[in-house]
Amino acid sequence: MSATRREFLVVAACAASAAAQAPAGTKQPWYLRTQRWGQTNITEKDPEQYDIPWWREYWKRTAVEGVIINAGGIVAYYPSRFPLHHRAEFLNGRDLYGDLVKAAHADGLVVMARMDSNRTAEDFYQAHPDWFARMADGRPYRAADKYVTCINSPYYDEYLPDVLREIIDRSHPEGFTDNSWAGLGRGSICYCDNCRRKFRAHAAADLPARADWDDAVYRKWILWNYRRRTELWEFNNRVTQAAGGADCIWSGMNSGSVSAEASSFRDLREIARRAHILMLDHQRRDDATGFQQNGDTGKRVHAVMGWDKLAPESMALYQAGRMSFRAAAKPAAEARMWMIAGIAGGIQPWWHHVGAYQEDRRAYLTAEPVMRWHKANQRYLANRRPVASVGLIWSQRNTDFYGRDDAADLVDAPYEGFAQALIRARIPYLPVHVEDLDRDAAGLAVLVLPNVGALSLAECAAIRRFVERGGSLVATGESTRYDETGDPRADFALADLFRAHAGAAPARAPRRGGATLHTYLRLHPEYRAKVWGPETGKEPSPVGQRHPVLRGFEDTDILAFGGAPTPLRVDAGAEVPLTFVPEYPVYPPETSWMRDPDSKIPALVVSQAAGGGRVAYLPADVDRRYFRDLLPDHGDLLANLVRWAARDRIPLTVRGTGLIDCHLYRQDGRLILHTVNLTSAGTWRAPLDELIGVGPFTVRVQLPAGMQPRGVQLLVGTGRSATAAKDGWAEFTIPRILDHEVAVIE
Repeated sequence: MSATRREFLVVAACAASAAAQAPAGTKQPWYLRTQRWGQTNITEKDPEQYDIPWWREYWKRTAVEGVIINAGGIVAYYPSRFPLHHRAEFLNGRDLYGDLVKAAHADGLVVMARMDSNRTAEDFYQAHPDWFARMADGRPYRAADKYVTCINSPYYDEYLPDVLREIIDRSHPEGFTDNSWAGLGRGSICYCDNCRRKFRAHAAADLPARADWDDAVYRKWILWNYRRRTELWEFNNRVTQAAGGADCIWSGMNSGSVSAEASSFRDLREIARRAHILMLDHQRRDDATGFQQNGDTGKRVHAVMGWDKLAPESMALYQAGRMSFRAAAKPAAEARMWMIAGIAGGIQPWWHHVGAYQEDRRAYLTAEPVMRWHKANQRYLANRRPVASVGLIWSQRNTDFYGRDDAADLVDAPYEGFAQALIRARIPYLPVHVEDLDRDAAGLAVLVLPNVGALSLAECAAIRRFVERGGSLVATGESTRYDETGDPRADFALADLFRAHAGAAPARAPRRGGATLHTYLRLHPEYRAKVWGPETGKEPSPVGQRHPVLRGFEDTDILAFGGAPTPLRVDAGAEVPLTFVPEYPVYPPETSWMRDPDSKIPALVVSQAAGGGRVAYLPADVDRRYFRDLLPDHGDLLANLVRWAARDRIPLTVRGTGLIDCHLYRQDGRLILHTVNLTSAGTWRAPLDELIGVGPFTVRVQLPAGMQPRGVQLLVGTGRSATAAKDGWAEFTIPRILDHEVAVIE
C-alpha cells in the first residue's frame, strides 16, 4: 500500500472515530458545535453606557453562536457577595453581567463567563498579604496599581473556586474562560511562603536565587511551574463541572505563540490534550511573521488537540500592534486577512472589541461579512483533516531548554523561516510535536528539524524509526546537539543519520541575534567556467553534475549566506554540495574581496539512508537567515531540499504568480483547498489597508484512491471550475484570489 493511500485511510478512520463518539440523534456539547464567537471586553465605564439592544442586533448580524462576557476577577460586573471582589467603578449595584447573560440565552447563544484573575486592588492585598507573589526581598510584585496574586496560594485554591461557584449559581453560563489565568511569568521568581514551602516539598531544595539555566534547581523550578499550571487547569474544570454539570467546563485562554506559552509556563501540548475547546488569545500578526502565522497556529493546535475539537481565536477589531490604540478601528483589510488566515488553518472566528461604546464606528463593519461567509460555508471549515507530506517538528521543551533566553533567535526564527519557505513554494506542511511523532508522522514523506537543538534520546529514537521506515529527514543548525535539559552532547544524537559529526564544542549559536555576517556559500561543482561572464583563465573546470538540491542556481557559484557554521567531520560516502566562504570586509569597497574563497567547512551534507529515505543536514542556518533577511535564494534552497527529500510525494502543485498560502484538507469524500492571498504592499509590515488580487492559478491535487471528482466548487468566487482527472490527479483553475478562495473538489 502506498504511503499516500495509507494517509488517506488513516484520515478516514479518524473521521469515522470522531463521528462515532456521539450517539445518533443526540446534540453535541456546546464546546464541539459553537463555531463563531463574539466578545465585547467590558470596561468599568460600560455599566452606564452598554446598549444591550444594539449589541443583540450586532450578535445576529455577525451570526455568532457564542459570546464571552466579563464576569469577575480583577473587576466584578455583578453584585458579588465577596466584599473584596472589586465592583466596576460605575456598576452602582447593577448586574450588567447577569443582564447580558439573560439576553444572550434569550437569543439562543452560548455564554462563556470571562475571568481576569491574576491581580487585585490594594484592599485585597492588605486583607490577605500571604496570597500575593513576592520578590526575594519580600516586596510584593505589582502591575501598575494592582498587586499580583501567587498561583500557589489560597487565592487560586480557595477564593477563585468560590467565585466560580457563585457565578454558576447566579447565571448558569455554559463555561468559563480566563485570559490571565497562569499567574506570574517565567521572568519573575516568586519567593512567597507558599512557593517556598511547596517547592521544597517537591524538589527538596530552596527556590533558585536567580535565573540560571545551568543550575539544576532552576530547571526543576521551570518544570514545577509547568506542572502547577496543568494541575490548575484540571482543578478548575473539576470545580466548574461539579457546580454546573459535566458540560460546564473551564478553558483558560492560551497564546498561539509557543514562546509566549513558554514564558508563562503553559504547556501547549498538555493543555490542548485536556481542553474541551481551546480559546486562543492571539489577536494579531507582527511584521516578521505575517498573516500566515495564524494558519500555522491553527494547524499546530489542532495537531495536538485533535481536528474534531474547536479552537476559537480572539481577533482584535481595534488597532493592536507596537502601539495598542483600543479606541481606533483596525484597517478592515488587516483585520479581515488575520481572520481569514486563521480560518484557513482551522481556527474558528471570534471578534473582539474593547468597550461597549466606540466613537470610531468603522470597527463595527469589519466582522460581519467574514462571519456570514463562515456561517454559509461552515460545513467545509471544521471536522476536516489536513493532507500533507511534510512535517515541521517543534517542541516546547526545546523552546525552554535550548532557546532559553534567546528562543526568538534560536528556535522561533528557524521554524518561521522554514515555514515561510514552504508556504512560498506552495508545499503543504503540518506542525508536528516531537512527542507525537510515532502517531502523526505515519503518512508523511519528510520530517524537518529546524534547529531543534534539545531532544531526548527517546525523541531521537522516534525520528530514527521514521527514517528506518523509509521516511526522509531534513535537519538544520544544532539539531539534536543537546539533551532535553539543554546540556550539550559530545556529538549530534543523530550523527549516524546526518553522516556528519560535530568538530567543535557547541556554542548554543548564533548569539548575534539578527546581525548578518558578510559570508557566502560555495556551490559544488563550480560552473562559472561554462557560464557567460568575465574570465581570468583560472576558473576551475566543471567536473560532474550538481546535486538536485541546487537546481535553479546554474548561473552562480556562490549564494549569500550571512551566518557561520562550525567545522564538521563528514562520513565517507556522503555528498557535500555546499561549503562555507568566511567573512571578509564590506567597507571600504577597495578591500571587499574574498580572502578565503572556500574554507572547505561543510554547509550541507546529503546522503541516502539505509531504509531508503533521504537525509539532508544543513549546518548553515539558512532557515534562520531566511526569516531574518528574506533572501529568495534561501527560500529556494530550503524548498529544493524538501522536494528532493520528498521524492515526488508532495500532493499539491499550484502554478501562477503571487504569494499564496495553501492548506489542503480531506473531508467525507471530498478534498478542500483553502488558499490565502499574502500578496500585498503590507505583507511584511502591519497594518494592511489594500488587497491586491492575483491569478489565475492552475492547480493539481493528488486524489485518494478511488475518488473520481465531478467538479470543483469555489466558495468565495461562488462558481464552478471544470476539472480533469488523470493518473490519480485532479487539475483545475482558480481564476482569481483577492483575499482567499476555497476550492471544494468532490
